[in-house]
Amino acid sequence: MTRPDSANPPGATTVAKAKVRAEASGGTALYQQLKDHVASHIQNGTWRAGDRLPSENELVQQFGMSRMTVNRALRELSEQGRIRRVAGVGSFVADDKPQSNLLQIASLAHDIRSRGHDYACEVIVVERVSATLEVAAALGLTTGASVFHSVCVHKEDGVAMQLEDRYVNPAMVPSFAQQDFSSEQPSDFLVRTVLFDQMEHVVDAVLPTPEQARLLCMELGQPCLLLTRRTWMRDVPITIVRCLHPGTRYRLGSRIRTDGNAISG
Repeated sequence: MTRPDSANPPGATTVAKAKVRAEASGGTALYQQLKDHVASHIQNGTWRAGDRLPSENELVQQFGMSRMTVNRALRELSEQGRIRRVAGVGSFVADDKPQSNLLQIASLAHDIRSRGHDYACEVIVVERVSATLEVAAALGLTTGASVFHSVCVHKEDGVAMQLEDRYVNPAMVPSFAQQDFSSEQPSDFLVRTVLFDQMEHVVDAVLPTPEQARLLCMELGQPCLLLTRRTWMRDVPITIVRCLHPGTRYRLGSRIRTDGNAISG
């Protein structure tokens, strides 16, 4: 049901129409104004995941727009993943926990932008370090061997969604440390430049360390999903990465065919 606080108070329709007409003079298309209005209500928490939006008829009356304009705005919001439309029932705020494909190396930047949201990568460090026993074992190297190390925080609309902690075998990707990962995330660069033929994914439920909680801007006691991924080319390890997601903001999942191939979309 529509949340009580989203009901229109006396005079709200007149105010909304006036606001739309004022903004229209600035050249913004009417359907885009409605999209922005709905998106802002979702963003500020007025409408939450599962809440029913006003009907098309109600939006037509509230904003003085045509049904075609309202329908286009709702259709594009649905395509961006902001709302879900149920035939004969109405439109609802979509689940605010985006899902990443568990069986493939998905582009987080692409996934976020496809939802109509802003993506940013905050690069914490890119360096060359000596491999610990654990890292050396994962990359098939000797303890103390030189490896590349990067730490990035991936953000959606300014909110930290993933802390990426990666180690890379320099013999497989010698140019890794010279890249600008604020413009192209490490996984995208690696997929583009190294032809891997094996991949391993392991998911654990963990609690963040104090430093991880600080970088993810979350409470210390909140649970996280930890996706650990390794890739190989001709049985030679390329990289090991630990992707830490706040459990309240993200989920991992996949749908596959019976032949084992993932279904995109």
